[in-house]
Amino acid sequence: MLIQDGAVRKSPKPSQIRTLPTLQPNRFAEPKNLDFSTWVSDNFYRIITIFVLIVTIAAVFFLYTSTNTASLLCLQSQTQRAMDSISLPQINWNSIKPIADKTSPYANFGSEQWILVSVSSYPSDALKKMVKIKGWQVLAIGNSRTPRDWSLKGAIFLSLDMQANLGFRVVDHLPYDSYVRKSVGYLFAIQHGAKKIFDADDRGEVIDNDLGKHFDVELVGEGARHEAILQYSHDNPNRTVINPYTHFGQRSVWPRGLPLENVGEIGHEEFYTEVFGGKQFIQQGISNGLPDVDSVFYFTRKSGLEAFDIRFDERAPKVALPQGMMVPLNSFNTIYHSSAFWALMLPVSVSTMASDVLKGYWGQRLLWEIGGYVVVYPPTVHRYDRIEAYPFSEEKDLHVNVGRLIKFLVSWRSNKHRLFEKILELSYVMAEEGFWTEQDLKFTAAWLQDLLAVGYQQPRLMSLELDRPQAKIGHGDRKDFIPQKLPSVHLAVEETGTVSSEIGNLIRWRKNFGNVVLIMFCNGPVERTALEWRLLYGRIFKTLIILSAQKNSDLAVEEGQLDQIYKQLPKIFDRFSSADGFLFLEDDTILNYWNLLQADKTKLWIADKVSMSWTTASTSGNSDWYSKQADMVKKVVSTMPVHFQVNYKEAVRSDQSLTICSSEIFYVPRRFVSDFVDLVNLVGHLEIHQKVAIPMFFLSMDLPQNFDSVLSTMVYKQELPSTNSSSTHYSAQAPAVHPWKVSSEQEFIKLIRIMGEGDPLLMELV
Repeated sequence: MLIQDGAVRKSPKPSQIRTLPTLQPNRFAEPKNLDFSTWVSDNFYRIITIFVLIVTIAAVFFLYTSTNTASLLCLQSQTQRAMDSISLPQINWNSIKPIADKTSPYANFGSEQWILVSVSSYPSDALKKMVKIKGWQVLAIGNSRTPRDWSLKGAIFLSLDMQANLGFRVVDHLPYDSYVRKSVGYLFAIQHGAKKIFDADDRGEVIDNDLGKHFDVELVGEGARHEAILQYSHDNPNRTVINPYTHFGQRSVWPRGLPLENVGEIGHEEFYTEVFGGKQFIQQGISNGLPDVDSVFYFTRKSGLEAFDIRFDERAPKVALPQGMMVPLNSFNTIYHSSAFWALMLPVSVSTMASDVLKGYWGQRLLWEIGGYVVVYPPTVHRYDRIEAYPFSEEKDLHVNVGRLIKFLVSWRSNKHRLFEKILELSYVMAEEGFWTEQDLKFTAAWLQDLLAVGYQQPRLMSLELDRPQAKIGHGDRKDFIPQKLPSVHLAVEETGTVSSEIGNLIRWRKNFGNVVLIMFCNGPVERTALEWRLLYGRIFKTLIILSAQKNSDLAVEEGQLDQIYKQLPKIFDRFSSADGFLFLEDDTILNYWNLLQADKTKLWIADKVSMSWTTASTSGNSDWYSKQADMVKKVVSTMPVHFQVNYKEAVRSDQSLTICSSEIFYVPRRFVSDFVDLVNLVGHLEIHQKVAIPMFFLSMDLPQNFDSVLSTMVYKQELPSTNSSSTHYSAQAPAVHPWKVSSEQEFIKLIRIMGEGDPLLMELV
């Protein structure tokens, strides 16, 4: 969800227009003999061409449609050969010739402080204010969408033609229509004396037009602050990434690039430590208004009808990150000091939504090699939300890979003796691991050579603190800071005043279920649906926990076996000790949350009055499975404390019957959580099936007449109709609908459109 220029990537080279051949003067000459042999002879090459074209189309069709093992193995083999062909570029670091600016009008101009922006349209109001910031030179980088007559007094503008004439190697690797062309600008600024570069966005207004208000523009000399900086504690070595927005008062907001599995970590720090300032070579600012958020947040936390205006705590202290801990960085509100200029490189083989995120994590890891660290600062700019549709599908690769990337980077080590050699080696290994392609490996080689060619001196290496024994944090080393809990602009509107009925409904739903945890078990392919479920239900519930038979850490999907998934629930209950309750849902059941407002959240909910879901089977005459399950139930009931046993035996009068519930949906309120956990412990290692255990638990915890009947009117059928049809199966008036199949984005979009009858704002998602 990069909100800069260009989300669409194009070929680095424009196509050439071929001159059409002129008509021959004898075009209408006397026709030749049309016997078959003559026709074949005259058209032999055309026949061959058409034949090859048909074979090619057939081959492509086969690759896209075939699902047999042989073709998959073939594709894997080709992928492996492509990987094996990646080679580490060999560079003679001592023979790189200098590159001087001999073509631009600014050849003799120099400045130590630069503001870099990518521009695709005429100068914005924010950019017009930036050129007035004292002591900073604005450099605007054009692309193929930039107006040819772009001009702004006080700014240097590099058009595509000017960029091509600068002689940088990186130009050959850059797409024409993307903000990643800023890499040319970084080199230009360094070539012209840069010591600090503010990586900016042309829609962000610098607060008070003063970059030094919060940023540490000077690290040495008279202007430097020379102060200790609050630092996240390294007490937990397994904690490798943090959400800095919590520190600055917005714990329900998360930055683009934060792994989704970390979104639910909203608690403040138990304590901090301190680090002495001077090596915060990368400084990430916070943005008021529209902060750097991903499309999952953008879709699930706003209506689409109002602009975001989120505010952070301006008085919160800046905070540093120790080695081993990372934070998402972006390319529109970050200051780089000269020691970290090499980390400005924007990857070119990944989508623009992922480019600066990968650059940030890659750069942070390498920053540790020179003893540097990242510091996050209070709000430094205000960015305005243009209420644009964020390309959610373009972010999928980012969400899939970022968690794995962080783990990889923290564990990566190199025995190279110079920084640039380490940089090249890491880029090579990242290509091998599939985080980016060989194109970025070659781009890295070109980037490093260009840095040396414009006179950049690579920093000296320092010993890696990660590999040293961690010093124990004493009581005197602990520093306290409790972040504010600022009132959030909820779903893009203040929760006061007059709002539309649709937004008002959404606010009521969120208030009602905002402290309820939704636990969802996915039987379908999570790689195709996990993010979609988060989009749908994440707008309403406190947290969405997704379970599946196969764990997927990158998508924050936890492993679980549906047959006995109830045994995993106590651990989830413990993680959310302040939640009002827990709603379990299988992905073949659709939840119409707008029909649940009248339900009592202090009572148990289950489909005990839905005859197709809740049944009683006789153990005599049925299969051996029923008898075994019934025997295990009797064993558990016999060990129950009196209050459980009395409830159960009042509801179940016969020892020869077994209560079964399909259990696709049920709710456990906070006051029954400890009872549920006790019952799970009583089951122990017995293999009681989920469909048997859940009704046993519910009948033990309370009498059926005390259950809330909210689910009694749900639509429930044994089998899925031939097509998911709203007219024959789905009802927006029911609290839930079963069954319903969602196994692809297309089916999810169809579901959203149907659910729009009950929640019109869902149509903003499609």
